[in-house]
Amino acid sequence: MDEADFKTLLATLPVFWWEAGSGAEVVEGGGGAFADAHTADRFLKALRDGHDGPSALLAGGPHRARFEDRTFDVNWSVREDGARSRGVAVEVNDAAAGTGACAAFADLSPAAVFVRDADGRHVWANHAYAHLYGTTRDRLIGRHLAETDGPEDAARFLAFDEEVLTGGHSVRHTLVYRRPDGSPGHAAGYRFPVTWGSMRCVAGIYVDITEYTHALDQRRRAEEDLRALRDHSGLPCLRLSADGVVGEASSAVAELLRVRLRDLVGSPADRLLARTPERAALHRVWDDLIGGRRRSARTSAVLVDGDRRQRRAWVHLSAVRRTGDWVPDVWAVVTGLGLSHEPHPPLTAAQVRILALLAAGHSNAGIAEALHLSRQTVDYHLSRLRHLLGGATRPALVARAYVLGILSPHSWPPRSTTAAHPLSPA
Repeated sequence: MDEADFKTLLATLPVFWWEAGSGAEVVEGGGGAFADAHTADRFLKALRDGHDGPSALLAGGPHRARFEDRTFDVNWSVREDGARSRGVAVEVNDAAAGTGACAAFADLSPAAVFVRDADGRHVWANHAYAHLYGTTRDRLIGRHLAETDGPEDAARFLAFDEEVLTGGHSVRHTLVYRRPDGSPGHAAGYRFPVTWGSMRCVAGIYVDITEYTHALDQRRRAEEDLRALRDHSGLPCLRLSADGVVGEASSAVAELLRVRLRDLVGSPADRLLARTPERAALHRVWDDLIGGRRRSARTSAVLVDGDRRQRRAWVHLSAVRRTGDWVPDVWAVVTGLGLSHEPHPPLTAAQVRILALLAAGHSNAGIAEALHLSRQTVDYHLSRLRHLLGGATRPALVARAYVLGILSPHSWPPRSTTAAHPLSPA
């Protein structure tokens, strides 16, 4: 086997061989222990720094060395003239260290992991950590914090490291760092003391939370804008939980209901509703909103204020889902107010439909045809409605139907305020 064959064989083995000049710089090297020349250079530099050069490695035969959580048996010989030196490092299975699997795991982890010495120089980092700086781990390892971060950030990070080394225990940090494009990044994680070979170092594992932080900021700004709109727009509005409890309220709705704002928040919304047919219809709409069958609805309700007076109101309801919640909250905005509520006698479904058709301009004959009733039955119902509602003429009946809240003023064709569906007349 010639020298070329021998070098080819070593290229597949966990071995690093080298020939160095008088200054211990690598003239030639090879073997399969390291993937690139940059890592091999750092290995030799670590050997030189740890033993005051190759001459210190001669005495006592092979030396065991640790490098990036790997263990090597090292032989380094120097020629008598000191012009050249040769060495070989063979990786051994250091079962006592028990960290090889951990290092491999950290190297592939999406979390950013690093190890720095007490002076602030990176001695190990995984790919995710190097990615935060827009570089590769081989270009990062061996560099000082001052070379990778601005002066202020470097001083701050060194202070964190000193805190860990002095205290001798892990410390949790949430910190801001500068991204390669100059924008601020956010990370959260732990730093803890470790022994790296013969050195006392600081290790850290961090998760980038920049996007999460931005999302929280956007949500905070949106909530601030919503509170400003709630408090300064003059809109009477409430935010209700899925079980119907008032979570937020504007001062305008507290003024409308003649109650103190602090007494309104936390109270059941049902206490604000009079026991009218609209209440049952509102409950049906509410069930659809909470159940996800509708996202918004427009309906009417009879509100009871702090003085026990009743007033009709038209309300717009919108379901809003908080992040992570299975059921939504509901925003209720009062869009219109009627006069003080005047109770009306209960009407049959047929009578409400007749009022809706009457308001749409149908004749008695047209109403009878639309409802498949006889003309005499329609005449009878209209006579009863004049008596029940106190309206002597057809226009008076229509006016009374709107004033009393029987018909909705917000829809055409006319329909009942308690209709279960927007297309239903009653």
